[in-house]
Amino acid sequence: MTTLVYLIPAALFLGALGLFGFLWALRSGQYEDLHGAAERILIDRDDKPER
Repeated sequence: MTTLVYLIPAALFLGALGLFGFLWALRSGQYEDLHGAAERILIDRDDKPER
């Protein structure tokens, strides 16, 4: 029973941390272009990077 005293606040803290991270990602525009990254992998580029 005493372990629940430590586990419940730890779980609530981790849940709040995850929620904060998700809301930060929404506000910073991480989910603006969902199709761009998916289509970018399909584009075949013949030019090689210069060294």
